Amino acid sequence: MTALEHIVLVNEKDEMTGTMEKLEVHEKGLLHRAFSIFIINRNGEWLLHKRAAEKYHSAGLWTNACCSHPFPGEEVLNGAHRRLQQELGFDCKLKKAFHFTYKAHFENGLTEFEFDHVFLGVYDGEIAFNPAEISEYKYIGTDELAAWIEKAPNEFTRWFCIAFPQVLDYTKNLNVNL
Repeated sequence: MTALEHIVLVNEKDEMTGTMEKLEVHEKGLLHRAFSIFIINRNGEWLLHKRAAEKYHSAGLWTNACCSHPFPGEEVLNGAHRRLQQELGFDCKLKKAFHFTYKAHFENGLTEFEFDHVFLGVYDGEIAFNPAEISEYKYIGTDELAAWIEKAPNEFTRWFCIAFPQVLDYTKNLNVNL
């Protein structure tokens, strides 16, 4: 996390209320705009990554392909494409699925309080992950992933455990064509 990176503060309708430095937002637990990207391959397996040990919270936990915050003045979708390239070394077509709001407190005193835009994409190519963000990655089938989450939810980020069931419902109930 860069010391001067600012993110967008929002209200419960995702209307911008201001900007603030990223760490300060998480120290104060303020509602801010974020995105989460879920990637599957053509075999229907989910791309997960393990957060690098140096991350400011949730280090060493498994999560969806990519998560971050759009910059002030940046469209959420553009931010999602930017971070896919920065974190995983690729880009692909993304489709907005839904959004949700969650709040999670962490042991280090930081709080995530996010209005989270969820995007879905399909990708089968090379991955050149950024080791400052990610320590490892894998593709995993839905049933195996669901069993893993059931058995060991504390091995995953909190937002992932909230969003993944919603992503599954979205893809099953709406016959999504990614």
